Amino acid sequence: MEKFLEETYDYLPTLGIAVAIFLIGIILAKITVKIMGKALNKSKIDITAHSFLKSLVKVTLYTIVVVIALTKLGVPTTSLVTIIGAAGLAVGLALQSSMSNLAGGFIILFSKPFTVGDYVQIGSSEGSVEAITILYTRLLTADNKAVYIPNGQVSNSSITNYTQEKTRRLDLVFSISYKDDYTKAKKILADIVDKNELALKDPEPLIRVTEQASNSINIAVRIWVKSENYWSLNFDMLESVKTKFDEEGISIPYSQLDVQIKK
Repeated sequence: MEKFLEETYDYLPTLGIAVAIFLIGIILAKITVKIMGKALNKSKIDITAHSFLKSLVKVTLYTIVVVIALTKLGVPTTSLVTIIGAAGLAVGLALQSSMSNLAGGFIILFSKPFTVGDYVQIGSSEGSVEAITILYTRLLTADNKAVYIPNGQVSNSSITNYTQEKTRRLDLVFSISYKDDYTKAKKILADIVDKNELALKDPEPLIRVTEQASNSINIAVRIWVKSENYWSLNFDMLESVKTKFDEEGISIPYSQLDVQIKK
């Protein structure tokens, strides 16, 4: 018992140094990641890669700190490498989905289907891209909900990027009654589009009858607009057309059914 206590007492300084190395190493790793973040913000590296690179460096530095601390405790380096290799294999088999997410992160980073700030739809989720980390992509929805999607799922999903291009086409359909003059309605629509500053004149807007439906004449309005003004123009058109149609006596029909009763 005395021998055990003596050996434990002799081992305490080494244990203390190992703990100190671990704590100081973690602190230094956090400081390094923080400095790296500031450097990345000032660099020309795509902002999309910032979160991913910081996550990768953080994991690497933490691993190095743990290895150094264990080495100080007397764990042989060769044994340590073997243990890490075996543990890595076991973890890799157990966490295949996480490895898939890591690989997906690299795919997203290099293929760049979207960048931070883009408004995208990934599968059934859509929102603004807030961050791309080592394992997941974070979206912020229009109603301010955070959605975390594993990178493996992102890389295998259909992705729609609504803001990657500078311009988009706004497609609207307005229905009028058969008793109304469709040429007059087309002129009203053209005037509304022409007066709206958000509507681009090149390419030229398209206003044509698209369908003779069962209850209405449908007029398609296709306008090109800057991506950031898409929804503003959409709401402007809906409100302006309703107001102008009412002023000009153009009726917007609703579904109805005529029933004839025979004796």
